Amino acid sequence: MVAATGDSDKSDLAGKLGIEPGMIVQELGWDSDVDEEVRSAIEDRCGEDLLDEDAQEVVDVVLLWWREGDGDLVDTLVDARSPLTENGVVWVLTPKTGTDGHVEPSDIAEAAPTAGLSQTSNVSISDAWVGTRLVAPKASAQRRR
Repeated sequence: MVAATGDSDKSDLAGKLGIEPGMIVQELGWDSDVDEEVRSAIEDRCGEDLLDEDAQEVVDVVLLWWREGDGDLVDTLVDARSPLTENGVVWVLTPKTGTDGHVEPSDIAEAAPTAGLSQTSNVSISDAWVGTRLVAPKASAQRRR
């Protein structure tokens, strides 16, 4: 199926992020500069409101809006990891190059392993934001079975 325009594009956006119906998604780092179309697309796809940073539920995906100057990325990633399911994903959403708050990709690449995460891919999610997908490395226990 090929998306033509409008709402279909929003659905494709959530699909780019691996969002599926029924997933529980927590949002961290919300501010007035976030892309509301991205947020809407994710809520539409998963069928639930995004949980805020005070939520205590176990989640499938953490959306972390992150800008230069937001603090210590390693600490934030460690915190973002804690509510994740075993196969959960952290998406670090950062302003694109040339935009206020831009974060160097190397900063994420260096912070991820320190927080116990591996970088798997990058996607452009809007005109102003790019996403970096981080996951916990597969446990060596799977190899022992």
